[in-house]
Amino acid sequence: MTAIGVHDTALAVGQVVDTIAGRLAEYRIADASAEARDIVAAVLDENRFWPRVHADTVIPREVADRAFAVAERRRSGMPFAYAVGRTAFRHLTLQVSERVLIPRQETEVLIDLVLERRRTGTCADIGTGSGAIALALAAEGRFERIVATDIDTGAITLARRNAKALGPQLRAPVFFRTGDLLAPLAGESFDLLVSNPPYIAFEEAVELPESVRNWEPGHALYSGSHGLDATRRIIGDAPGILSTGGLLALEVDSRRATVVADLAASSGHFRDVGVFQDLAGRDRFVLATRAA
Repeated sequence: MTAIGVHDTALAVGQVVDTIAGRLAEYRIADASAEARDIVAAVLDENRFWPRVHADTVIPREVADRAFAVAERRRSGMPFAYAVGRTAFRHLTLQVSERVLIPRQETEVLIDLVLERRRTGTCADIGTGSGAIALALAAEGRFERIVATDIDTGAITLARRNAKALGPQLRAPVFFRTGDLLAPLAGESFDLLVSNPPYIAFEEAVELPESVRNWEPGHALYSGSHGLDATRRIIGDAPGILSTGGLLALEVDSRRATVVADLAASSGHFRDVGVFQDLAGRDRFVLATRAA
């Protein structure tokens, strides 16, 4: 693959945008000009409108080269968030890599649902990935402490980095532990248990967009032949760590939301089990309260 770039020592922002847009268009990336501006804005840590307004601003060659490198990654098919190394979630900017799922806008609704019901006490986030859920709750809630777990050590390292970078924005201390689902929480008690676990069945992989199937980590996507293995285990183990009246909040596959709600209700450990919709009107979240 031929590298993007020109040989000047300093380049105008508009020149960088045009060069990137031309090469992205060759690979049929939709709205290549807009994406080129977004790439330059991300590299310069500016808002997405900045490159258009400052097209004549000259930037150092090494900065332009970083933008060209991001564009090369995009041309390989890498999702935009991975290519630039970060993404927005709620009011936060998070570092992301191929070790973690890219946080989705749908998951932001889960934060709203949780905070409407519980803003204090102790919280555990299972399968934290980039730390998106745990850090959003730490920033917006009034929790005493939050513990975030993930089976992948690389994800935990990245989540810790995000927590350190956010620093003063966090109102609650966040602790990170490596381990499988609820295992790192054995013997403890929490008032809130929240999770966006893997929930895609193996045979459903072909239905996923290539940008997801080919790039995002399989251990965070797939969960057995019916997509329910991790969710079943969380529901089964949650009563052992949730305090009476504690809240269980799960993101689920829209096709199986009713099944998940039935699993929680039939366990005998939960009351007030409800299914809630995402921004597109799909059943996406299951919330339940720990019974006495």
